Amino acid sequence: MDNYLGIMTGGGDCPGLNAVIRAVVRRATSEKTPVLGIHSGWQGLIDGDIEPLTRYSVAGIQYKGGTILGTSRCNPLEDEESLQRIREHWKKYGLGSLIVAGGNGTLSASMRMWRDHGYPIIGIPKTIDNDVPGTDYSFGFDTAVSIATEAIDRLHTTAEAHHRVMVVEVMGRHSGWIAVYAGLAGAADIILIPEKPFRISEICQMLTERKEKGRPFSIVVVAEDARPHPDEDFVTSEQKESIYRKERLGGIGQVLARHIEERAKISTRVTVLGYIQRGGTPTAYDRVLATRFGVHAVEMAERGEFGKMTALRGTEITSVPLEEIADKFKTVSEDIYRTAEVFFG
Repeated sequence: MDNYLGIMTGGGDCPGLNAVIRAVVRRATSEKTPVLGIHSGWQGLIDGDIEPLTRYSVAGIQYKGGTILGTSRCNPLEDEESLQRIREHWKKYGLGSLIVAGGNGTLSASMRMWRDHGYPIIGIPKTIDNDVPGTDYSFGFDTAVSIATEAIDRLHTTAEAHHRVMVVEVMGRHSGWIAVYAGLAGAADIILIPEKPFRISEICQMLTERKEKGRPFSIVVVAEDARPHPDEDFVTSEQKESIYRKERLGGIGQVLARHIEERAKISTRVTVLGYIQRGGTPTAYDRVLATRFGVHAVEMAERGEFGKMTALRGTEITSVPLEEIADKFKTVSEDIYRTAEVFFG
């Protein structure tokens, strides 16, 4: 690679992004390839908000949350003016290739920038939701699950002390990976995910039976995009507009808790973990996975392997075409959810 290698982070912030940035810079500069950091995702390339990154500037950032480059949900394909400014800044800064760390939206846009406009791009999957297809895990997921599990562990004690149902709302648009993994690890009594519409009558029955058997407290973990079954839809149209917003989900926990308390006659409280799940220090697993992705992405760029994304398959880092994962979501498998159901009630 004779020109600069660019690195940007797009979409929601995620533990492990700084480890990716560090890995890309260290691997590229070891081969004398200069690296440019692009601020605020695609918006930075539109605005020309770009700076050189060196081994010194990325030293010691692997344990920090967030991203030193900042991020945004900017779509570079929204208008021709944005595309023109990207072309100008690409040429001005001497970019030869670009590594983009992002989730579904960012990677889908990256695929189109490569396929339709010819930009040499390599993707890296990052999302706490673990819903990017083509890879077993994305970095950020392990940290989010660890945070959610710790919260569930702590809520067990107060639920038991007060004989209450604790509803824990976790993140998860379109998929319930965090809910299932954290719920399993934290011994939740019921786990509700987007892939499996739930019936409020069945939930209340399980909670009532637990109480009758001498277990008057319960933990219910619900993903923010979980929805009731159509034949028992207790969520009003107004509530749906508030809960299932495209730009931001949240609120199903409150509605669910209210109905549990009314129907099962058990004191119920709600904890919404929200953005705390993707803040703070990444776990060791996420740091290592992000680092492996970053190193592999640079090696892909050296080979001219563009239009693809780094991926974890088993224990190996490989690559998959961006076209295979664009505009798609990886949902929780039946097998994993069946395992979780063993512990319901």
